[in-house]
This record gives sequence, C-alpha cells and structure tokens, in this order.
Amino acid sequence: MAKPTQAHMSKTLGKNQPDGLKDMKKRQMEYYMGAKLIEVGVDPKSATYRWSVETRGTNEVWTYSAYWGDSKEQLIQDEQQSQNS
Repeated sequence: MAKPTQAHMSKTLGKNQPDGLKDMKKRQMEYYMGAKLIEVGVDPKSATYRWSVETRGTNEVWTYSAYWGDSKEQLIQDEQQSQNS
C-alpha cells in the first residue's frame, strides 16, 4: 500500500468571529498539523503548506493542507504552470 503524501485539516468558524480568535485557531491548526506529521514520520520542515477558505453562509471553513514527496512536487509543478498561463 502506498504511503500518503498529503494531509488536510479543516475547521469551521463564524465569519464574524474576532480576528484574534481566528489567528489563534490558525496557529493551533498549524501546531496540530506539525504534530500529526511527526506522528506519521514526516519532517514538518520538509512539507509545503497551503491555506484555503470556503464561505458557507455565515461560516468560513478553513482548510490547512500539507504536501510532501510526490504530492509536493505535483503541487509546485501545477502552481508554476498556472503562473505561466
């Protein structure tokens, strides 16, 4: 079985939450993602990270993604191609 080369973590927050609370939640997610990568044997410094935010009514769904190995290479290649288009 192939080892995973990416991980995603989502959190739903109210759009009207104070910025300080949102910043705290973002830092928590970054910390937990790093801990999870260590747990599965991936060096957090070797991964590439991306944030995405999706609005759903009065909420925002924040997703923090980590990519390493083949997924990291593919992500970087895709981003370079989209910049050149």
